[in-house]
Amino acid sequence: MSDLPVVGAQLSVLDLGRHRDWLFERDRDIELPEFSMADVLRSPDVFIDMARDQLAGWQGRLGIHGPFSGFELHCADREIRAIIQARLDQALSVCERLGAVQMVLHSPYDAWDRDNLDGGRRRRETRIGAILDTLGPALSRAEDQGVMLVLENIRDTDPGDRMAVIEAADSPALRLSVDTGHAHWAHRICGAPPADRFISLAGAQLGHVHLQDADGYADRHWPLGQGDIPWHAVFEAIAATRAAPHLIVEINDFDRVQDSVRHLEALGLAQ
Repeated sequence: MSDLPVVGAQLSVLDLGRHRDWLFERDRDIELPEFSMADVLRSPDVFIDMARDQLAGWQGRLGIHGPFSGFELHCADREIRAIIQARLDQALSVCERLGAVQMVLHSPYDAWDRDNLDGGRRRRETRIGAILDTLGPALSRAEDQGVMLVLENIRDTDPGDRMAVIEAADSPALRLSVDTGHAHWAHRICGAPPADRFISLAGAQLGHVHLQDADGYADRHWPLGQGDIPWHAVFEAIAATRAAPHLIVEINDFDRVQDSVRHLEALGLAQ
């Protein structure tokens, strides 16, 4: 058996059956995206039942994409913060019922923060405090439940911003996620470090990687090999962290997931 990392995928519950043999042959990591949606979280039973049926006998690591639409984690309005916390709690209930061990959350940092957070006294500390106030109940439950929350770069330009949140939380239930396409966009458009540097700077705190290809113009979510992300550098950086992140192909065309992993296989990087 090859010692190359085994790559999994984000797939809708409705698409699991078409990829069943491929997923089961190496118990690949799986991430389910449906539970990021508020309407699904309000009535998740049908999706949970379908997922359980499709994944019966599979022994891999399961994650979900947590809710994010319509809010930011640093929300200072207590009434709105309570709604965010309720959504996160609903998503953790889904994790509990599915046996999921990971949930992806979106970072609230962006290029505006890079240029303005140092413009006033304690703005950075205030931002971190607001994020952790929002996440507090979810972090406590995730610790008890054995779920890892991973903070994904979205519009981030400084990998150190999310790292500061992880260090302040000091919790085994909060780690970093790197999305290669988002990092590539930030590098090309905003002057951020390249995707491999986002990964290497995460170090041992790296818990999750979204693998998507892009050309740096937008959030493409192209099949791997269709853009110009330097995959050798990315996988060298992953290996150097000595972490064991969930490796998830996250592309728009679920039909091309296996093609994306075959591209990595052809490069001698993964299986």
